[in-house]
Amino acid sequence: MVADELIREIKTNVVMGRVDSSDEGYDGKMEGKPGVSELVRDAIKQDISGKRLIDALSEAMVTVGEKYDSGEYLIPDMLAGAESVGTAMDILEPHLIHSDVKSKGTFVIATVEGDLHDIGKNIVATLLKGAGYNVKDLGAGISAEKIVEAVKEYNAEFVGLSALLTTTMIKMASVIELMESEGLRSKVKVLIGGAPTSPDFAKKIGADAHCRDAFEAIDILRDITP
Repeated sequence: MVADELIREIKTNVVMGRVDSSDEGYDGKMEGKPGVSELVRDAIKQDISGKRLIDALSEAMVTVGEKYDSGEYLIPDMLAGAESVGTAMDILEPHLIHSDVKSKGTFVIATVEGDLHDIGKNIVATLLKGAGYNVKDLGAGISAEKIVEAVKEYNAEFVGLSALLTTTMIKMASVIELMESEGLRSKVKVLIGGAPTSPDFAKKIGADAHCRDAFEAIDILRDITP
């Protein structure tokens, strides 16, 4: 398969949510055909640049986002696309170290203390990887202290905070307050998200932005990343 065809197939299979050849795809008719993991490995063998592959993955997820926004795709369909991109990034990561792809910055992401919901956070982390960020996913139920420690350890330029409960979203304020007391706040952009959060809440606690979903997070970062 020539390079241009491989790129087209990778995009198609992300949109179809096919991680590998065992997946049927959105229309249920593609089992047995190469999926994203097989196609990305073929692309690596053909020396297709990391930048071109990441651009293809990002463009495909834009299409997935459009289909989700229009109602054509439901959450499981969006998750399937995100999973295929995550798998592709895992395969690509060792090859990106020596490639022409430069990280857009280090992004620490976590669901705040007391909250164990992580599906939305996981989708954002996957899309951030596909968009070229160095993502440090701390997981769910993470204290302000551990988040700030990670910001210091990784010299992060960005922090993403997620919460799905009204009782835990106030913990986002604790993270920002601790960053301020540690002298880190002016050096780090803080993005928040999750069902109970809002632009007004983001402003109230001193966050830089509120993200409605993973796709808006990418759009916002595109605007604030040098």
